[in-house]
Amino acid sequence: MSPTNTIRASVVQACTVRYDLDATLEKMERLVKVAKERDGSGMVVFPEAFIGGYPKGQTFGCVIGERHSSGRQDYLDYHNAAITIPGPAITRIEKIARESGVLIVSGVIEKEKVGGSLFCTVVWVHPEGGLIGKRRKLMPTASERLVWAQGDASDVKLINTTLPSSSSSSQALNLNISATICWENYMPLFRQHLYDLGTQIYCAPTVDGREVWANTMVHIALEGRCFVLSANQMSPGSL
Repeated sequence: MSPTNTIRASVVQACTVRYDLDATLEKMERLVKVAKERDGSGMVVFPEAFIGGYPKGQTFGCVIGERHSSGRQDYLDYHNAAITIPGPAITRIEKIARESGVLIVSGVIEKEKVGGSLFCTVVWVHPEGGLIGKRRKLMPTASERLVWAQGDASDVKLINTTLPSSSSSSQALNLNISATICWENYMPLFRQHLYDLGTQIYCAPTVDGREVWANTMVHIALEGRCFVLSANQMSPGSL
């Protein structure tokens, strides 16, 4: 993109309101409004599992070879906080995108309508087109597999969409946007596939707060010749 052919994007580093979908959606709306009105952003990226939450440190009553009833209520609460796609929560996010004029890319915990399996999913919600894409995490990492099912790669693709230029009120930009969730970024063949498809903006929602994560993002930007936007959840009270 040339200096006269740009968009402005924001990365939101904030945490879920635990087990409270309405409060989390209100938080999303407030932060999108800040990104639009204060920063002039046309695109906002939220962290992995921002809607539904990342169950860091929870066991749900399970250890290898044993399951305890003490974790059942925690799992029920977590399952109830997940969303269906499409569904009321997506309709609310579509409204936020439409009223703000912002493309929202966010991690969500998706609940399958039949069977009830949970997936770590990313959604793209456009201000005009509404829900224009979703993708499930291919391989949950380590103990995430206790609560999240695997994606099947059928939804692996770029999202091609149009956004207004931040440098010209009359110009719209056609963009190829991808999203790779957390430790999917350590899958070289997956990264290469997205590069081959022609990704221009590479979103990386995560909950990885290690210092080395920033190095990973810089490496991907150099390797893929693309812009990288990575959002990480932060601790309660941070935003």
